[in-house]
Amino acid sequence: MEWDQVWIDINIASMDPALSGGYGEITDAAMAIINDKIVWIGPRDQLPAFDVLSTPVYRGGGGWITPGLIDAHTHLLFAGNRANEFEMRLQGASYQDIAKAGGGILATVKATRAASDADLFELGRKRLNALAKEGVTTIEIKSGYGLELDTELKILRVARELGKHHHVDVKTTFLGAHAVAPEYQHDSDAYVDAIINEMLPAVMAENLADAFDVFCENIAFSPEQTAKLLRAAKTAGLDIKLHAEQLSNLGGSQLAASLGAKSVDHLEYLDEAGVKAIAASGTCATLLPGAFYFLRETKLPPIELLRQYQVPMVIASDYNPGSSPICSTLLMLNMACTLFRLTPAEALAGVTRHAAKALGIEDKVGVLAVGMQADFCLWDITHPAELAYSYGTNPFKHAVKAGKLIHQ
Repeated sequence: MEWDQVWIDINIASMDPALSGGYGEITDAAMAIINDKIVWIGPRDQLPAFDVLSTPVYRGGGGWITPGLIDAHTHLLFAGNRANEFEMRLQGASYQDIAKAGGGILATVKATRAASDADLFELGRKRLNALAKEGVTTIEIKSGYGLELDTELKILRVARELGKHHHVDVKTTFLGAHAVAPEYQHDSDAYVDAIINEMLPAVMAENLADAFDVFCENIAFSPEQTAKLLRAAKTAGLDIKLHAEQLSNLGGSQLAASLGAKSVDHLEYLDEAGVKAIAASGTCATLLPGAFYFLRETKLPPIELLRQYQVPMVIASDYNPGSSPICSTLLMLNMACTLFRLTPAEALAGVTRHAAKALGIEDKVGVLAVGMQADFCLWDITHPAELAYSYGTNPFKHAVKAGKLIHQ
């Protein structure tokens, strides 16, 4: 056999549902790669003979290999911070109170509008590096801190540039409907029209977005406005997703599911009708334990119903300055288990196989199997459950992205 590289002295959590066990485990395993694809994977004692003199062989030291982690919901690009609002919440103010007083998303909008492209790029690079050092190899980055054409385009352009200059793949989402722009505070319908008629065509003209998102909530956009926005995005050719049922149940998940959304995200107030709808449509449920933790919420997402209806559960950081300033996908694994009661295997699936599905890239990454892209991480652990069990020591050792060994 002629291969570009072979990995041995490893255990593999393939996350392949075709294999037995919650992790798709292969112990005492081996894996072979040609170019950027996995061409052989299985027990080491079944590895075909190959030319050991001409083939690079990497030894994993008995560690575990998993698919590269995928953070499928982030607001990575913003300027400023909202530590003052953190203090306000600790003194009793709610997320809604702060937003109504001119804080919240609009405070970050002001700082982000004032930031230069170079400033945003440098901020994003540092944050992306932090995630990459915890095994993230693919990320979604949303806009939404501009709420006007020039800054929304600026954020999306910088996100695309980050993807060009970093080994982490970047998927971009246009979230112009993150909040009603300050210039339209008394005419939200006019802002919806501006998104559809001005912003969306400009985003599409530069090919800046892979998907479109809306914040459907009492403090943001109504179901009727959301439907109008999602339909326009779908007509334009973008995948659609939705911030839904975070603070109340407006039925956004059922709406998004009826339109074929890739994911609905947050979901603390999701009811059984909503669960049934997203199960029927194949929509993913993206759970964001960082925001639940940081906002000190008490209403849990309906985990048992999501299990019952076999809805793919995604875990993501929701990294943002207001409700989840936690730049750590590994910590989300722990929080998903401790706060939401997911099993470690469910949590790991949420940042690999299911996260890939939520981004529409499940045919390339998220699972380690023959024909899949060689995106994986080597961890200094004795069992995959350790990734969710412990936090702070960071067992990450190496990443391989599209067949290339990455040196952090």
